[in-house]
Amino acid sequence: MAASVLADDGIAAAGGPLLGDAEFQFLRDFVYRHCGIALSEQKRQLVQGRLLRRLRALRLGDFAGYCELLRRDPDAELGELASAISTNVTAFFREAHHYELLENELLPQWLEHKRRSGDRLRIWSAGCATGEEPYAMAMVLAEALERAGKTVDAKILATDLSPQALGVARKGVYALDRLGGVSEERRRRWFLRGEGEYEGYARVHPRLRELVTVLPLNLLHDWPMQGPFDAIFCRNVVIYFDQPTKQRLFRRYAQMLPPGGYLFLGHSESMHGLSDDFELVGRTTYRKRA
Repeated sequence: MAASVLADDGIAAAGGPLLGDAEFQFLRDFVYRHCGIALSEQKRQLVQGRLLRRLRALRLGDFAGYCELLRRDPDAELGELASAISTNVTAFFREAHHYELLENELLPQWLEHKRRSGDRLRIWSAGCATGEEPYAMAMVLAEALERAGKTVDAKILATDLSPQALGVARKGVYALDRLGGVSEERRRRWFLRGEGEYEGYARVHPRLRELVTVLPLNLLHDWPMQGPFDAIFCRNVVIYFDQPTKQRLFRRYAQMLPPGGYLFLGHSESMHGLSDDFELVGRTTYRKRA
């Protein structure tokens, strides 16, 4: 993934308004209801420090005013709130065994089947963060399409809740030191090195941008897409959800996958005891039962 994870960065709230008991309880309920994340009392200082930036940006004098804004129009501020209290952790080709399975086994099989049937191929990066995950998928997919020499309607959907993360994903511009997981051959093939004011940066190749559609989506709200997807990547996202939220999400993923479709989780995540719809077929790799 692509992950949105809570991490205490030690930001102090010195000189700013304090987050009172009532406001913190409201925020805890709001974040759980809309984001599926349970904020413990230990996260109070983190929430206070992170949200002070939003108070300043919105020119609000206290947290009561911010809570009132959320009550009036939850959707308008939800993405900013999620961005403020989370840290997007991702990298190109993170958990490489998933990409190796795609490249060596799944994509060749799928492309041959799609060519014969005329069906489309769809992969979903659910929680794409700043886009490294879906663009890594796009490299593997583009290369597989070339090797197969077949014309198949193939696309990758990349979704996230954070407006800031989605902005980076849409631009597809990354500092060169972010390309550590990309081989030298793929760097030459799939990135355009920046010059002038963009020195030290690289943009993903237009071919990759053609394959990836970046959209905002809250995993806990309604999903506008119908599916089906051949594979869903939801890595390092559900680790911060409680058990009932995970179970609901896995049921919804199962509805979006055909029998034999794949669901990829993060290295610290497991579906054990949470779903009967999937079977474990590899490291954090699950296949929907027939």
